[in-house]
Amino acid sequence: MMKTTLTYFIVLLILPFKGLLHAQSVSLPELLRVPYVSHEEHEERNFFLYLPYGFRSSPERKWPVLMFLHGNGERGNGRDELDWVMVHGPMMEAWVQKRDLPFIIIAPQLPMYGMDTVSYIKNRDPVRIPKRQLTGVPEREAESDMPYEMKGAVPASDFPFVMPPDGWEKVADDLIEMVNTVVSLYHGDPDRVYLTGLSYGANGTWYMASKYPDVWAAINPIVGWGHPDLMPPIAEHHIPVWCIAGGRDPAYALKYYYDGLNKLEELGDPEVLFTVHEDMGHDTWKRVYAGEDLYNWFLSHMRN
Repeated sequence: MMKTTLTYFIVLLILPFKGLLHAQSVSLPELLRVPYVSHEEHEERNFFLYLPYGFRSSPERKWPVLMFLHGNGERGNGRDELDWVMVHGPMMEAWVQKRDLPFIIIAPQLPMYGMDTVSYIKNRDPVRIPKRQLTGVPEREAESDMPYEMKGAVPASDFPFVMPPDGWEKVADDLIEMVNTVVSLYHGDPDRVYLTGLSYGANGTWYMASKYPDVWAAINPIVGWGHPDLMPPIAEHHIPVWCIAGGRDPAYALKYYYDGLNKLEELGDPEVLFTVHEDMGHDTWKRVYAGEDLYNWFLSHMRN
């Protein structure tokens, strides 16, 4: 695994949980804000780090590590806007919904790069950010109504981009440094490091797997296709892939998924799974992250 160090590393505990003990002598989950100095931004930012049930009470245990890359609508300055990464994904499931997910979870925030003028970012309401409650859990955000019929797709190869503009590839060095630091300082298992992301984060997942193929035990891009040019390193390292799409997704048309996935198989990747939720749209991730199958699938894999 690539050897790097953060400029400095201080951990701040936020929102300590004061509820009943999960089990006698088993430590409670924690949510940390970890500061770092971004190679790209040259400024201090933070990422969320979730420590699961039993982390403190099992000091000898090596824990699986799951990095989550959010979508375009959750960008921010990595400080007072960091809570936006809690809106969707495994961090929301573990911390807000209080699910016992046995992973150390890393959740960074993508800088704005001028995207704050996009209407769905400019007009976003902080009321949407879910909060962990002292007792119980908040209601989940409803799935979107779909005005589109289920039609399937004919494969296409006229890709509009390799990577969407100003995405996770710009902070790739920061991301891999987070992983290396967490594995080193928080008893992470280097053979069980997983990567998942939604929409822009799915594109980031494909990119990070291609650029750092020796790091990941398995990857899961949700509602984001991968360009065929990114596939050779992924296939060469035999990274298990489970790609998930929405059949009614107007943002990432189904026809663009097939060339990249077929390329993986052509190059000999031994596990290429593709699931299409034909009845779902772009927010297919809500169903996926709320389920159990993805987390169980991750835990069934170790790095080759």
